[in-house]
Amino acid sequence: MTARTLRSGMTAAAVVTVLAAAACSAPGDDGGDDEGGGHDALVIGIANEPESLSPLLGYGKDGNSKIFDGLLRHDENLELQPALATDLPQVSDDGLTYTYTLRDDVEFSDGQPFTAQDVVFTYETILDDGTNNPAKDDLAALDSVAADGDHTVVFTLAYPYAPFAERTVLPIASAEAVGGQDVNTGDYNSEPVGTGPYVVTGWSRGERITFEANPDYWGGEPEVKRLTMAIIPDDDVRATRLRSGDLDAAVLPPNLADTFAEDEGLVTMNAESADFRAVTLPTGNPVTGDRDIRRALDIAVDRELMVERILEGAGHAAHGPVPASSPWFAEGTERAHDPDAARRMLDEAGWEPGEDGIRVRDGQRAEFTLWYPAGDRLRQEHALAYASDAKEIGIDATVESGSWEVIDERLTEDAVLAGGGSPADPDFDLYTLLKSDLAGNGYNNMGQYDNPAVDEQLDIGRRSGDEQERAAAYEAVQRELADNPGYTFLTHIDHVYVMADHWDGVSTQVEPHDHGLGHGPWWNVEDWTVRS
Repeated sequence: MTARTLRSGMTAAAVVTVLAAAACSAPGDDGGDDEGGGHDALVIGIANEPESLSPLLGYGKDGNSKIFDGLLRHDENLELQPALATDLPQVSDDGLTYTYTLRDDVEFSDGQPFTAQDVVFTYETILDDGTNNPAKDDLAALDSVAADGDHTVVFTLAYPYAPFAERTVLPIASAEAVGGQDVNTGDYNSEPVGTGPYVVTGWSRGERITFEANPDYWGGEPEVKRLTMAIIPDDDVRATRLRSGDLDAAVLPPNLADTFAEDEGLVTMNAESADFRAVTLPTGNPVTGDRDIRRALDIAVDRELMVERILEGAGHAAHGPVPASSPWFAEGTERAHDPDAARRMLDEAGWEPGEDGIRVRDGQRAEFTLWYPAGDRLRQEHALAYASDAKEIGIDATVESGSWEVIDERLTEDAVLAGGGSPADPDFDLYTLLKSDLAGNGYNNMGQYDNPAVDEQLDIGRRSGDEQERAAAYEAVQRELADNPGYTFLTHIDHVYVMADHWDGVSTQVEPHDHGLGHGPWWNVEDWTVRS
């Protein structure tokens, strides 16, 4: 067994550690839905499944959908590259018009030609008031989209929106295939037709999604012919099935990934990410909504210890949604671990320790419930560590686990160990996380954060075409968030994957929170070659 290490910075989008390079035969040769496939097949264990496979409802909005293509795509370094467009867009001097020239050699998987009308249909349908797309606000700057013939599309913005091109990695749906269906409930949501490198062949909810290579893909037929995404929410079960040979690859917490270090024929890949773990502090709760409680918790938590003990070094301390390594990070907003200062802060605010050590003010006990999704070991360990740190300063956080269906009912009252993050642009995180009028809109602004100063700066950052003005706005947002933290940000986690070492061309990108199905070492699986 040999070991080799490849390293690159944030811009290179990957830290890859190969633990064992010796190849071995695949765990199974029949490519069955639940068994490791042959070398031209890949069975992946992921934690979550999408609610829909339709881009009209938000699927694949960050790219890498496998079933679809966007006008643009991201390369390994997250640089924008043409996909269904022939080149990057032409942008008017005022930043309000984006013109894309489209490829003329692309067909959907049902044989229908791809045209500008499909682009117009996709964007207009997403923005329609009757479409239940939780990411609709991503396109708030878009005023209109129009076709100029079959192979040119023109987007007109209501105001300059610097990262608009990043939004055009959004997958394009087939206007004809959707036809007269109800966009929210129709068959297209589970039986989509796209232009991408793979075609969906089956979806057993809660179990698996299966794909086959599109033989007529405009980018060339993939060598990996079959994909199976096995839906396995429990981390321990995914690890067990990987070890037994049921899976070729899986996303795992760092401590479980480490148990495969001596397994020949497997590689472990650490992908840097913008994915944060944070505790929501609902504004309407009399304890979590108290500014002094929030500020005390913010300096009571030992972030570095969480990185060391929970992530085993595979991540970084988080002081907000923007990673400290990002050029958009506001220097000086780091919060040091200082439980003594936290206790003094609570003392001065009138939160006095009770007989049991838990603080009380005006008859209100400093206690709240903290939820995490069942089966998610990383969130569980973050929640328990956070509760322990809170207890040290006299705040009682009772940790509970449950399904998201249970947690959803408690979002406005109880704290949640949440996750999120996108590396593409600060607007993508900060706006949906903090904008007050998005509170209660799905998983947007889960903490019901309400800060007029933040709202103002978020609008400046979103609407300005000047990079310096945007940088100043996002710095102001981060400083306001440090002063009144509606969330306790804990860590930015690396995404850790263990997989068989059968393919060449495997790499990682800097990943968003959403990973597993599209984002992972298989982000470019259509370009892999099968090692002979």
